[in-house]
Amino acid sequence: MPHPSKVRVLPIVALACVFTLKVTTFHGQTSAPAPTSPPASTPAPAATESPSTSTDLFVMAGSDIDRPGSLPRANYNIGIGHTFGFLKKDPIGDELTFAYTYENAGTHGFLHTQYGEHSEQFGVMKNFAIHGTQAVSGYTWIQTGITTYTGYSRLMNHLDTGLSLGAIVHLSFHNSIWIQESYSKVVSQPWYTTSSIGYTCSW
Repeated sequence: MPHPSKVRVLPIVALACVFTLKVTTFHGQTSAPAPTSPPASTPAPAATESPSTSTDLFVMAGSDIDRPGSLPRANYNIGIGHTFGFLKKDPIGDELTFAYTYENAGTHGFLHTQYGEHSEQFGVMKNFAIHGTQAVSGYTWIQTGITTYTGYSRLMNHLDTGLSLGAIVHLSFHNSIWIQESYSKVVSQPWYTTSSIGYTCSW
């Protein structure tokens, strides 16, 4: 005959086994964790494009060669340009610019006279690589705007256009030297050329 204490223990053990079986079973499937599959491989990040600048702040100084003749005159230029992605395939350019230029319009002197030529111009610039080097690249620049002559009895405003060809000497990613040759024409005035050199900060 079994011991009374053992008789009381058997139903408790049986109930515990049934409870454990119920807990570990859900809709006919055990709740034991399914074998974990290895995590899906993370796609390799796309190759990052080489960095490119989007904004240029430039300051240039040079000398005009007025026509007719070959009289040198001071020329100072400051401006800003920004590259727009939607213009990347535009054959004329992808960088829109705004610049202000002061030129000595006097008949004598070089740096400054009472007669000034002030131009505000919008433009479009196209940068291009030069084969065989990364330290130097080139650009074309088309500009148009208004030139105002000062120092006379009244202000005189004229439409102007300019075409430039230049080279960029890259000192670093953010700093460069621009060397530029320009052909300019102000309506009702003789055409002239300008040779300039300047510093540009890019970011």
